[in-house]
Amino acid sequence: MLRHLSIRDFVIVAALDLEFDSGFTVFSGETGAGKSILIDALALALGARADASVVRTGESRADITAEFETHAQVDAWLDAQALGAADDGQHGGTVMLRRVVDVSGRSRAFINGTAATLAQLREVGEMLVDIHGQHAHQLLMRPDAQRELFDTHAGLSDTAAVVTRAWRTWREKAQAVEHAQTRDRELQLERERLAWQLAELDKLAPQPGEWEEVNAEHKRLSHSANLIDGVQGALGALSESDEAMIAHLGSIVSKMRDLAEIDPALNDVLAALEPAEIQLQEAAYSLSHYAQKLELDPDRLARVEKRLDALHSAARKFRLQAETLPEEHEARRAQLAALDAAADLEGLRAAEAQAKEAFLAEAKKLSKARAKAGKALGEAVTTGMQELSMKGGSFEVALVPLPEGGAHGLEQIEFRVAGHAGVPLRPLAKVASGGELARISLALAVIASAASPTPTLIFDEVDTGIGGGVAEVVGRLLHQLGEARQVLCVTHLPQVAARGDHHFQVAKTGNGQGGTVSSVTSLDKASRIEEVARMLGGLEITATTRKHAKEMLAA
Repeated sequence: MLRHLSIRDFVIVAALDLEFDSGFTVFSGETGAGKSILIDALALALGARADASVVRTGESRADITAEFETHAQVDAWLDAQALGAADDGQHGGTVMLRRVVDVSGRSRAFINGTAATLAQLREVGEMLVDIHGQHAHQLLMRPDAQRELFDTHAGLSDTAAVVTRAWRTWREKAQAVEHAQTRDRELQLERERLAWQLAELDKLAPQPGEWEEVNAEHKRLSHSANLIDGVQGALGALSESDEAMIAHLGSIVSKMRDLAEIDPALNDVLAALEPAEIQLQEAAYSLSHYAQKLELDPDRLARVEKRLDALHSAARKFRLQAETLPEEHEARRAQLAALDAAADLEGLRAAEAQAKEAFLAEAKKLSKARAKAGKALGEAVTTGMQELSMKGGSFEVALVPLPEGGAHGLEQIEFRVAGHAGVPLRPLAKVASGGELARISLALAVIASAASPTPTLIFDEVDTGIGGGVAEVVGRLLHQLGEARQVLCVTHLPQVAARGDHHFQVAKTGNGQGGTVSSVTSLDKASRIEEVARMLGGLEITATTRKHAKEMLAA
C-alpha cells in the first residue's frame, strides 16, 4: 500500500509530505483547491506522461516521491530488475518511486534510488495502484474502453494479448500472399520481357570475343586490294625482281666472307650481315605464305558486314555495349531461371492458412472465457444497480460477433443496460442518462476493484453525478472495499466523506507573493465535523449542519 507521498513544486503545490495508512481515506475541499492534483502527482510517480506545465511557476523542477509497501509480485519483479526492495524493519519490503520533471519538460525516473525508465515505472505501478478517474463514466461510452475494462476485470488481458499477436501474425501472412499475388503479375511481365530478350539473343548466339574478331575480319576484307598490292610489291623488292634485296645482300655476304678470310677484322661485319640475310629470307617466306591465302572475297565481306550489323543492332536494342552481348546473354538466362524458381505462392498460402487457424484457436478460447465472465459481471453489476437506486434495472455484457474477427477476438464487447424493469436492454452509450451512467460506472469500478489484486485503489471524484441515498450507498461500498484494501477517494459528497477512516482537507491559499498554493491537512474528530458540515451546508455552517455532520460521522 501507499505509505508516504512527497511533492515539491508541482502545479500549485509548493511542498507537501503525506503519511498514509490502511483503510478508507478521503480527500475533500473546495472546488479548485487541488484535490485531484494530488492524484495527478501520484500518477506522475507511477509513470504517467508529463510536460513542463507541471512545474510550479517560478521553479526549476517538480519532484514527486511515493513510497509503497511491497507484496510478493512486486518483490519478484524488483529482484528480476535488480532493483530489490528495502526492508525498513517495521513493515517489511518497501519500494520508492520518484519522478523529476524540469522546466524544459525533460523527465527522469528512479526506483529505489536507481535510474529507471518510464516503462519500468508504469509496470511496477500497475502492480501497486489502480486509479479510477473522474471521467471513467465518460470513457464507458467508447467500445474500446468497455472491452478493456471487461477483459481486465475478467483477468483476460494476457489471453487477449495472445489473440492480438496471433491476429497480427495472420494478417502479416495474408498481406504476404496479397503482395505475392500482386508481385506475381509483375514477375509474369518481367518473365515475358526476359523470355523475349533471351529468344532474341538465342537467335543471335553471340560468342565471347566475337565482336573483336568480326571487326578485325571486316577491316581485313574491306582492304583486301590494298593488302594484295602491298604484299606483292614487298615480295618483288625482297626476292622476285631483278634487283631483289636478298640476292644483293647474298652477294655482299659472300664477298665479305672471302675478305674475312684475308682479314679477320671483317668478321664483325660478317656477323651483322648474315642474320640480316636470314631475317629477310624469313620475311619473304612469310609474305609468300600470306599472299597465297590473300584474295578478294566480296561474298565473305558481305556476310561479315551482315553479322557486324546484327551484333551492333542487338546491342543498340538492348542498350548494351556490343562486346558485352555474350555476358548479357548468359545473365538473362540466369535471371529467367531465378524468376521461375522464386514465386512460391502455394507455400505462402499454406502459411497464411496455418496462421489463421492458430488465431481462430486462440480467439475461440478467449470467446469462451468472455462468455463465462460476461455472465458473472452482468449479474454483479445488476445487483449493484439495485443498491444504487436503479431498482429493476439490469446490465448485460453482450458479445457481438465479428464476421471476420479482429485484433481483439471474434466479437465486440458491448455493455447493454435497462434503466428499470420492463424495458429492453440497449447499448449503454445510447440509453443511459448522465446520472445512470455515473452509477453504472461506479458499480463497475467497485466490482472490478474487488476482483483486482492491486493493494491500493484510488477513486478520483467517481461519485460525480450522484447524491442523496445513492451517495450513502457509495460511501458504504467504498468503506467495505477499504476493509480489505487501501482505498483513497477524492470526493465532494459528505455521505462518502463521513464513511472515511481517515480524512484530509485540501485548501488553496495565497502565498504572500501574489501566487496561490495548495495545502493538505489531516483532520481530527472536531475538524472533520466542521468539514462535513461545510460539505453539507456550504460556506455558512449552522448548528443544524454541524448536528447533521455529527450524526453522519457517528453512523
